[in-house]
Amino acid sequence: MKKMLMASTAAALVATGAIAADTDEVKLGILFGFTGPIESLTGPMASGAELAMTEVTDSGKLLGGAKVVPMRADTGCIDSGLATSNAERLIADGISGLIGAACSGATGAVLQNVAVPNGMVMISPSSTSPGLSTMDDNGLFFRTAPSDAREGAVMAEILMERGVNSIALTYTNNDFGKGLSDAIETSFKELGGEVTIVAAHEDGKADYSAEVGALASAGGDILVVAGYLDQGGAGIIKAALDAGAWDVFGLPNGMVGDSLPETIGPDLDGSYGQIPGAEGKGIETFSKMATDAGFEGGSSYAPESYDAAALFMLAMQAADSTDPAVYVSKILEVANAPGEKIYPGELGKALDLLRDGQDIDYVGGSAVELIGPGESAGSYRMIEIIEGKVETVGFK
Repeated sequence: MKKMLMASTAAALVATGAIAADTDEVKLGILFGFTGPIESLTGPMASGAELAMTEVTDSGKLLGGAKVVPMRADTGCIDSGLATSNAERLIADGISGLIGAACSGATGAVLQNVAVPNGMVMISPSSTSPGLSTMDDNGLFFRTAPSDAREGAVMAEILMERGVNSIALTYTNNDFGKGLSDAIETSFKELGGEVTIVAAHEDGKADYSAEVGALASAGGDILVVAGYLDQGGAGIIKAALDAGAWDVFGLPNGMVGDSLPETIGPDLDGSYGQIPGAEGKGIETFSKMATDAGFEGGSSYAPESYDAAALFMLAMQAADSTDPAVYVSKILEVANAPGEKIYPGELGKALDLLRDGQDIDYVGGSAVELIGPGESAGSYRMIEIIEGKVETVGFK
């Protein structure tokens, strides 16, 4: 648990971007793939994070009335060099916390090369690679989306419940794709399923007929695509449909978003999968707030982004400091019981409670519960493409 850093570790952290309590301004970085293979998702994600910042600024209750300023920067999702350089720029510009990155490879690069050397806290709303769980992070890394190790088990259960006995599996050739693919393969086999082939694909290609030919030769009741909805994953599905190889596809997290059915068309109807998501008061309230703010609250990882931003600001209030070396030990405390449950729209109330020395249990829009090394326990929203729309059909 990251309930508290060891004293020696805390002493070694650099107080980058630190500002004393009662400051006028707090800067939070938003480091997402605004270009690249998930660019259709990152606009609503950033809007979710900024919604929390606006709510706190408008309350006038953070550290004596500080204004929270969002600072966006791009990673290209899969461009570690761009991610690293932009993270360095954000730190130079005086951020006190970093929301992101969105994609796991970029997150790992920024964590190792920028965050740890500079003592900067990171909370990712969407980096799900299991490899991030064991990375040496000096207690600086958290995430509000669950690891793909859990998603693999969830997807295997869903496939079995739908009567699937065998799958062909393709993944985008990077840390995210490989980790998710491994989790799905292992979990499906443990339940007695057959995996006929596991094959990587590269993003950005114009033609995926060769990859689909190899997958189709191996066979399988369904093709599971552990890729990106705006690049190679969509290309694989198009090629498979053109070849008549499959007409139903398994869609794990990187493939869930409105742009995929818009790109593929009605032939995608009936395909299904899952994305991190919760039910209940938190997501209902967040969705209404998002609609009022002009963006889609049901978009993948938008509530997790709101929650990541909220955790930063609540931890700062609990610590009475914007110094990462000081507030990092408060993140798990504000995220978990005991304390009064806090939902979207209640950040001002939470800031009052923390100022008065009381405990809170932040639930947020994604039913936040942080476990182990800053991981999200996580629940999943089961989806199906119905008449060209991503529809929720249940929760796990």
